[in-house]
Amino acid sequence: MPQSYSFRPDCVQLVLGANDSNLPYLEMLLASDISVRGTTISASEDVPLFIPFMKRLEKAAEERGGLKESEIFMEFQLLSEPAAADREDGTPVIVAAGRSIYPKSRAEKELFSVLRTSDVVFSVGPAGTGKTFVAVIWALSEVLSGRKGKLLLTRPVVEAGESLGFLPGDLKQKLGPYLNPLYDAAEYVLSPQQIRRMEENGTIEIAPLAYMRGRSVNNAVMILDEAQNATRAQMKMFLTRLGENSQAIVTGDPSQTDLPSRRESGLDEAVSILGGIKGVSVVRFSHSDTVRSRIVREIVRAYSESEGEER
Repeated sequence: MPQSYSFRPDCVQLVLGANDSNLPYLEMLLASDISVRGTTISASEDVPLFIPFMKRLEKAAEERGGLKESEIFMEFQLLSEPAAADREDGTPVIVAAGRSIYPKSRAEKELFSVLRTSDVVFSVGPAGTGKTFVAVIWALSEVLSGRKGKLLLTRPVVEAGESLGFLPGDLKQKLGPYLNPLYDAAEYVLSPQQIRRMEENGTIEIAPLAYMRGRSVNNAVMILDEAQNATRAQMKMFLTRLGENSQAIVTGDPSQTDLPSRRESGLDEAVSILGGIKGVSVVRFSHSDTVRSRIVREIVRAYSESEGEER
């Protein structure tokens, strides 16, 4: 449901800036389309923080005059920090676009915790355990809060041998089918229009794994999904792109590699040799951590048991 707030006439321009220059920044922080009519500002959907945030901005404008983006962010952070704190029982919480996400399994709780403290996080285990979902929501929370400037999404394209030129369309269209799970997670807290706007301004970047060679990625959360399909060289290349104030999250299911049998998965090796490094965390999921549904949990369990019998 849309929400509206009416400013005092002498405050609305102090908050919005000259020619409404602060409006795009407000839209990014609140993850909502915002419109202005006279002294009334409206959000296109229900955003829990909207009214309290507008009240804080109005008060800040009364006290300090015209607001800059840094001052708007400070007020937003002061307002949202209590919601981002752990629950009283110590359970960690991720807050993105005004929505609080709680862990649904033992491994998810561990993942929530290490994301706060580690520069590199490996999240490995079977399908349906929430690995990709948590990674994307965490990355969005970091970007929308201003702690990071960009979310970079990448994935090995095994089926096309990393040669995407023969596929129709631009780079985004070529990679679209491979990145759908990442978009599904993002759409839990953002609308497709908001995601598209973040792509257009570079806040969300899509990059084929092979195209990242030679880069240094600063002030970003980098997510490598389906990492079991990355070779040793690709994994090393991805991890060494990590620049200043950046974090790498690597997700994958070692049991579902599509690499030719003669090629070793870079995920297996990375988890084996990097797990003991300070700043690197490995969270292992099992079929008991499956959160999609009861039937998915049973399917994963059955396949796991079958593979154990075959070995």
